[in-house]
Amino acid sequence: MNTAGTIDRPFTHDPQKQAPMKPSTYEPAGSANQDFTISGAKDSRQNRTREMQLIPEAMARAHMRERLQEAERDRQAVRLVAARRMQRRAERASLRARRALAMAVMQ
Repeated sequence: MNTAGTIDRPFTHDPQKQAPMKPSTYEPAGSANQDFTISGAKDSRQNRTREMQLIPEAMARAHMRERLQEAERDRQAVRLVAARRMQRRAERASLRARRALAMAVMQ
């Protein structure tokens, strides 16, 4: 069984054994795209393959960084709510103490 393979399941993962890139059949003749079968194409294809293999890792890192920042913002919001709650509680206690002192002075 000698099939060419697909993008998701390539016939080989070795860039040296992959078929050279060919110009698109949808491009008009003489378009700006050049043929990639020139020397050095194997190296560029290998580098592109490495970069493409690292894309999911970079995306996972960015996703984790975003989640960590979101968690930190949530923690800051919880701390702010708790601080405001304690401030209101302290203000109410201060008012009660002032009232108690005023009542003691009046009598």
